[in-house]
Amino acid sequence: MRGWGAIAAALLLAACTAPIGFEQPEAASVRQKQGAWFFKEEAVVAAHPLAARAGANALARGGNAVDAAVATQLMLALVEPQSSGIGGGGFLLLWTGERLLAFDGRETAPAAAREDQFLVDGHRPMARQHAIASGLAVGVPGLLRLLETVHARYGRLPWADVVQPAIDRAEAGFEVGPRLHELLRVDRHLRDDAAAAAFYFQADGRPWPVGHRLRNPALAALLRRVAREGVQDLYTGAAADDMVARVRAHRRPGRLSADDLRGYRVQEREVLCMPWLQWRLCGVGPPAAGALMVAQILALAGPVDLYQEEGLHRFIEAARLAGADRDLHVADPDFVSPPDTAWSQLLDAAYLRRRAALIGGLRAQLVDSGLASVYAAQRDGAEEGTTHLSVVDRQGMAVALTSSVESAFGSRILADGGTGLPGGYFLNNQLTDFALRPRDGAGRPVANRVEPGKRPRSSMAPMMVFESGRLRMVLGSPGGLAIPHYVAALLLRHLDKGQPLQAAMDAPGLSLAPGGDPVLERAQWRPGLAKALRARGHRVLEADLTSGLHVLSRVERGWHAAADPRREGIAAGR
Repeated sequence: MRGWGAIAAALLLAACTAPIGFEQPEAASVRQKQGAWFFKEEAVVAAHPLAARAGANALARGGNAVDAAVATQLMLALVEPQSSGIGGGGFLLLWTGERLLAFDGRETAPAAAREDQFLVDGHRPMARQHAIASGLAVGVPGLLRLLETVHARYGRLPWADVVQPAIDRAEAGFEVGPRLHELLRVDRHLRDDAAAAAFYFQADGRPWPVGHRLRNPALAALLRRVAREGVQDLYTGAAADDMVARVRAHRRPGRLSADDLRGYRVQEREVLCMPWLQWRLCGVGPPAAGALMVAQILALAGPVDLYQEEGLHRFIEAARLAGADRDLHVADPDFVSPPDTAWSQLLDAAYLRRRAALIGGLRAQLVDSGLASVYAAQRDGAEEGTTHLSVVDRQGMAVALTSSVESAFGSRILADGGTGLPGGYFLNNQLTDFALRPRDGAGRPVANRVEPGKRPRSSMAPMMVFESGRLRMVLGSPGGLAIPHYVAALLLRHLDKGQPLQAAMDAPGLSLAPGGDPVLERAQWRPGLAKALRARGHRVLEADLTSGLHVLSRVERGWHAAADPRREGIAAGR
């Protein structure tokens, strides 16, 4: 484990608050210089050194990319609880070497959920932070079922073997890093949960310091059952009972039931691909909106230079147009039909040409979807904390997995899995990814509104890039609504402009706030650029962005791996 002392100094520079109008998915914590990693055969890149090494060890023991992804993700559940874990869900994109498959382990709304459940007095949305920190926001978690399902079909090592590293580390403990410490420090709701307050904070209310060894007996005990018996305990056993009891006993109780957990199933989803220049971009279809938006942004913006005013303006306007399509159309495909009978219509070349022609020299005053819908556009919401990992193995298999508990620390409900031991895992608050206001003033429903059994829309974008039929890149990022912007910018810089991979990762970040205003990474862009954008009509915001791109890119003799400097990740392999 790297020493945390030098990294901790970065907290003083990165703890600035975001401007009014833009709330970060997770607080900024570190910015560290990353090296260049090259591997001949196989590699894992993830948001924490212990997680990347757990995945690389699985590969070294003869495992494949699926085995490595499971080992990596379960370690992240322990060491990065603010971003993902077994109380959340995710999307997994798998390249078998011959076929590309998409798996949906997204959370589902309980059977007793109602579209108006986040309204106060039947008409006004409750404060977003109150909705997040509540049992009402907890959906049926899908991550463990997702990992088990994909591993059962495609894994090579025994299930218990890939779970064991997280058990061992939970028992031995891990050192609290600067990012976890900072997110604990600034969180406004975590201390309200008695179990979380007792486990993650000292007696005086301060979070455990950087370097403190934190053991998690409850998670170790629960994962031992998972290793021995499979994931069913979380869906029908003592862990399921504990989860339901905590959700229903919360001061803002939720509607989760034992039947909801028992009935959860992983879904295979449509893989969406689009040609872009000489590459083919592929990702997960709805309810994930990320791949759709990445492909749209790149097609609408064109081969622009993000370091110049004109190119940045076009990218921003393209992202606004893509966001308008997302806000009107994209939702769980089991509940909502795609526009013009197919989601691929949003990637139709003629449609994108018409949309691109709308981009002028100034900020457009009004941006709407170019396709009709019976639904109202979603005008609220902001997706939150997430993580991403990328894996390739020497047999040619690859995994891109993006997972989340939604907000940092999810619903702020720490569950011990019925073990009665200290620690455990956080329950998600994914139901706040639905529209808090389910209908517009005319009574038209929002496509992404709460409905029983429905999966909330997500901006997660695990993606793979192919060149002449050969796998070229594996990538993705956390960042909530900003995920498509981070991924699209990285692809534009690295593939189209030829910028070295780590330099493209280190480059100034940009995103769009929920209202469509551009957000530039503070103190990273050249002077005068923000002023020039404002002259074009943009209300430019500046903040310390918290992307977490983790990328593998094929090079002549193997793979080049890169980890986002805004998190604590590394790459490992051979």
